[in-house]
Amino acid sequence: MKTDDLILALAADARPHGPSLVAGLIGAVIAGGLLAAVALLLTLGPRPDFAAALASPRFLFKFAVTASLVVTAARLALVLSRPGADHLRALRLLWLPAVLLVGAVVVELLSVPATGWQARLVGTNWAVCLVAVPGLSLAPLALALWALRRGAPAQAPVAGLVAGLLAGAIGAFFYAAHCPDDSPLFVAVWYTLAIGAVGALGAVLGARLLRW
Repeated sequence: MKTDDLILALAADARPHGPSLVAGLIGAVIAGGLLAAVALLLTLGPRPDFAAALASPRFLFKFAVTASLVVTAARLALVLSRPGADHLRALRLLWLPAVLLVGAVVVELLSVPATGWQARLVGTNWAVCLVAVPGLSLAPLALALWALRRGAPAQAPVAGLVAGLLAGAIGAFFYAAHCPDDSPLFVAVWYTLAIGAVGALGAVLGARLLRW
């Protein structure tokens, strides 16, 4: 028997009974999103002009880019939770949110005078963003890691990192409803840092919790 076949056989024998990995992760995303939404409503709440902001493409863009990261990170987590996954190739699944964000930043830089770049990048709420996004991501992260324990990732820290990116994207999606800063420059810097922090936490926890 080849080594890869042996790994797959052992993983199949060790797989816990109950919902499948896919069903478990979908459930974790839905439940994590609900918990993040409730946490936002009980703490920061939506921005005062939320209804009016829905007419702004820049405001809606924040939801589009974070939602695309939720979808791609969830798909990537499923790939990495199976033995024999090509990690470098799998990470290419993150191209969609990256392209969306880079494209929006380029448009912003071309349409706004250079004198206005710094103000848009710094915004008014960066400190809140760096705290709120990880805070809203804790429950989704716990649920994502729980769901991924049904898999057998060859690289537990990498799978944990992706679980963190998934959770961070969920937290950022709901934080966007409160955030008064709609500039893609702001999103590219502060949302990325906040989500990256959750990803780092996921990598640390994944190294311990996702071993098999």
